[in-house]
Amino acid sequence: MKTEADMSSTPRMDEPLREKIMTQPDVILDDKELMRALIAANERAMGGNIVDLRGIAMDRLETRLDRLEDTHRSVIAAAYENLAGTNIIHRAILRMLDPVEFECFLRDLGGDVAEILRVDSVRLILESAQNDNDPSVQRMGDVLSVAEVGFIDRYLADSRSGPGRIVTLRQLSDADARVHGERAAFLRSEACIRLDLGKDRLPGMLVLGAEDPHQFTPQQGTDLLTFFGGVFERAMRRWLS
Repeated sequence: MKTEADMSSTPRMDEPLREKIMTQPDVILDDKELMRALIAANERAMGGNIVDLRGIAMDRLETRLDRLEDTHRSVIAAAYENLAGTNIIHRAILRMLDPVEFECFLRDLGGDVAEILRVDSVRLILESAQNDNDPSVQRMGDVLSVAEVGFIDRYLADSRSGPGRIVTLRQLSDADARVHGERAAFLRSEACIRLDLGKDRLPGMLVLGAEDPHQFTPQQGTDLLTFFGGVFERAMRRWLS
């Protein structure tokens, strides 16, 4: 047992610092590195033959807290990313609904809408039972393409998505020029959106292409693009009516 003389010989902490700690103990409790140092000093004082169960429990709790904080940051980052994606889709839809003529609608699709969506190519594929030599189709060849019946099913046949899936995301090594035109050689990923253009009409497909191979991958969610496709096909029904 320490005598009064032993206690008086123990070096005293700087008085202003000691007073600050006494009045604001949270300063120490909130400092992880300082708390580790104090716990380590306590373990050394107890000696090597004593198992500090409280210290072990604190270490485990600290590890769990670190994992929880990492998860919390990941959830927040995902929420911000989803919010940003939602805003982009909403802006693209509003711009898509502005035109009052079909040719302007298609021109904006390959221009302002593509820029808002941050993609390098936007192509609309319509199936037709006959070769369509309509002048408007020829004029909009950089956005609009007419394909034979069954082309869309064949084009998506090698994808991993199940049959009837609305949105297909995949990476490309050799993009199809029949779909992407002159930009095919530069594209490394695409989003294909099936379009239901109404009763007794052949299907269509909206294809977004990107030079970034990671912009569209099968692991990503498709809710926003499904919503975008739903609005787009309703706009197309209006133009085709």
